[in-house]
Amino acid sequence: MPLHIADRRERIAVATADRILAAATAAARPFRRRLRPVTPQRILVLRLERIGDLLMTLPALADLRTLAPGAEIDLVVGSWNADLARAVDPVTRVLSLDAAWLARERQGQTLPWLVRAARRWRHIPYDLAINFEPDIRSNLLLAASGAGWTAGYRSGGGGALLDVSIDYDTRAHTTDNARRLVSAIFDAAVPDELSPTLVVPAEAHEHASRLLATAERPLIGVHVSGGRAVKQWPPERFADVARRLVETAGATIVLTGGAADRSLVDVVRAALPPSHVIDVAGHADLLTLGGILERLDVLITGDTGPMHLAIAVGTPVVAVFGPSDPARYGPRGPYDRIVRIDLPCSPCNRIRQPPARCVGHTPDCLALIGQERVLEAARTALHESARAGTQPARTSTSA
Repeated sequence: MPLHIADRRERIAVATADRILAAATAAARPFRRRLRPVTPQRILVLRLERIGDLLMTLPALADLRTLAPGAEIDLVVGSWNADLARAVDPVTRVLSLDAAWLARERQGQTLPWLVRAARRWRHIPYDLAINFEPDIRSNLLLAASGAGWTAGYRSGGGGALLDVSIDYDTRAHTTDNARRLVSAIFDAAVPDELSPTLVVPAEAHEHASRLLATAERPLIGVHVSGGRAVKQWPPERFADVARRLVETAGATIVLTGGAADRSLVDVVRAALPPSHVIDVAGHADLLTLGGILERLDVLITGDTGPMHLAIAVGTPVVAVFGPSDPARYGPRGPYDRIVRIDLPCSPCNRIRQPPARCVGHTPDCLALIGQERVLEAARTALHESARAGTQPARTSTSA
């Protein structure tokens, strides 16, 4: 079974660990009593990664609720996602763990510390534990939890620790991989159409309304920050697109982002007339941002967490994709538009460890995307969603 790990040294290390785990598990198997739960009552779910990773798992969580309607579902996320996770409808309780290999702004915890934390979950009799991340380290946390039955992906390592293990399909959308794992656990399919599972609370809606009190339509969001340098479309191009939408469509531009994005946001803001811009960057938490995005006519962004949040609340997206693969991470709604170019090296999906030739400047897969294409995509999304009259409810495959 091939491991889907790009770094050669890491792949060799995980393969070695896998062989050791497989031997240890085989030796212990005669002494282990593992019973697949027919109707699980307590379910533990791990989704430790970033905002988009959590949001792309929402349809799978809805599937889980459909297949285990009476179960309590505890969801473990990074602390950066805790408030957002509490707005996920099927979730009973939210737990936080910050893994060092996933934390950005803050110091995460080492694997031994996380394993000790996972062992403390043993006081809760989980019938089932699911890991939606293909990674040997989080599979170790699943094993440490003491759950009666465990499920996850073997292609990131640690498959021997799992009762149900499947390969992660690197050609498929993250949402589809997550839903396929739930189907494998229960040996059952669920309907394609699902109700929304992200519930923006009333106070976040109220805060969003206050921030947008002076806005006139069309409301077009611009999230200029790519989150990582390798995914950053030049801010001057975002600014040019926004300026031309103001001039040709009379749009109000809503600038989103965090406090750390201020220098990028200011590039766009400086290009716009003050009467046509609302700057909420640094003034909205994730749930308030969800309320803001829900009110937009379209969001222009790169492959970012806010892109996935807009998708989850039903707002059309114009997404500028470079090194990341839209087939795995992109929006799939009827009014969404993906702007990218075909290059022999793109998409490489080397986001955490970009190629040396793409470091220190805008990579070719983004540098060669001109403003005209993004502007035309935004106009098309605006026209088609306006013609439909309302923004459509999203299906499970696009959340």
